[in-house]
Parts: sequence; C-alpha cells; structure tokens
Amino acid sequence: MLIENVENEQQLKDAFGVRRTVFIEEQQVPEDLELDEHDDTAVHFVGYENKQPIAAARLRFLNENGKLERICVQKDFRGQSFGKQIIEAMEKRIRKEGLKQAKLNAQTHAEDFYRSLGYETISGEFMDAGIPHVTMIKKLD
Repeated sequence: MLIENVENEQQLKDAFGVRRTVFIEEQQVPEDLELDEHDDTAVHFVGYENKQPIAAARLRFLNENGKLERICVQKDFRGQSFGKQIIEAMEKRIRKEGLKQAKLNAQTHAEDFYRSLGYETISGEFMDAGIPHVTMIKKLD
C-alpha cells in the first residue's frame, strides 16, 4: 500500500471517502460526529492500493501526544496489514514532531489488534458515537 500525507484536495476527498464508507455507512456513525471541526487542523493520511483509496486516518498533536484518530480500512482490504502500515506511518510522523507517545481511542473489538502493535489500555470502556471504546497509549522510541 502506498501511504500519502494528504497534501491536496483530491487526497483529502479520497481520505474522507474511505472514512465515509467505513464509519458512516458501515458503522452507522452520524456524519456530524465523523466529519468534525478537528478535520481542519489535523494531519490526514490516505492509503492507496492500485491507485484506489483503501485506508485513511488522521493525526492530531495534543498535550505531548500524537493522537491517532479515524483509522480505517475498506472492508475488502482488512486482514492484509494495511491498518498496521498506516499506524506505523502515523507513529513515524509523531516521532518526526519530537513527541514520545502515541494515544488513541480504540473500538473495543480492535483492542487486541492495537495491543499487538504495542499499545496498552489505560481506561475503562466508554461509549463514543454509540460504539464501545477504550483509550490506549504507546511509548515511542
């Protein structure tokens, strides 16, 4: 998968398209919760396979943390390490910014996936957009 930092309108449209498919259509997250005011200031990533947008994520820098958000992979492309690849690209960007920790709010069904990438659960379960989540962190070298 080719992962790009979003730098133009087409890439942003592609990233939002993946997010719309996964979160709004598949998971029934309300559009006003999925596409929010943080999109204007976040760093966005989009992953392409054969020039088709298949993965997306956004990254914000908060309180000495890189906060990984809106990580998603199109249904037909899951289980092929594309999620891992986009997370690694985000972690690389966090390190480039000089920060030492990544943080995310994981849907509970994905908690084991994030744990396999070195993330540790630091919260109890909570609801976000009607979906159970936990907060997880990872110390970065």
